[in-house]
Amino acid sequence: MVSQEVIVSDIRDEPGFMDRHSQALQRLDDLTGAKGGDHEDRRSWFEQVYELANDDPAAVPWADLKPKDVLLAWLARNPGAGRRALDVACGLGDNAEALSAAGWATSAFDLAEGAIRWARRRFPDSAVDYQVADLFDPPSEWIGAFDLVHECYTLQALHGDLRERGFPAVANLVAPGGTLLVITRSGEKGVDYDGPPWPLTPSELDRFRGLGFALQGRRAYDVHRPDGRVIAHVMAEYRKK
Repeated sequence: MVSQEVIVSDIRDEPGFMDRHSQALQRLDDLTGAKGGDHEDRRSWFEQVYELANDDPAAVPWADLKPKDVLLAWLARNPGAGRRALDVACGLGDNAEALSAAGWATSAFDLAEGAIRWARRRFPDSAVDYQVADLFDPPSEWIGAFDLVHECYTLQALHGDLRERGFPAVANLVAPGGTLLVITRSGEKGVDYDGPPWPLTPSELDRFRGLGFALQGRRAYDVHRPDGRVIAHVMAEYRKK
């Protein structure tokens, strides 16, 4: 079932946040890997995002300093009860902390060491196991190991060959019978988006069905930004057969 709702972000309403955010985007857009590239280009770019931010979340394009509202709503209905969860590309850790607070035994990883250091500083007493790791070369013990894999905004940040490889890489982390939760900007087929991000189309999300998953539900919603933009999103829930 597809539902439609509106979600309004709030951290970007803070005085001066959007000015600093815009200045940071201009700096980041000039770096190698900003508009795509191979694995090492993107790795370097993500690492520089956190290095150049100097502890200012306004300089991290995707940082909200709070868990996603749709994730919190889902977790309220799906407590972990000690089951294992993995947060893919966890950034500053807000979604990972929400998973842990809901009773999931949570691991979280990011490609950028700076992101993991920042997350650990923000949550020094956290029960989350934060690790520096690569989606395309994860620890072998993670393969097929997690009852819940939460993927928020990672695939939409990939392009070309990396994007193609991203779908099975995420799918391989889910245990048989486990759940995959994907949160992403929603795009239309045939539209040439000037990313990143490159929103996921419905046909792209359907690729998970070919990777052994059954769609359990899909929730469409809009995010309203202070600058007037309205950004279509979707949260899709899958069960691994």
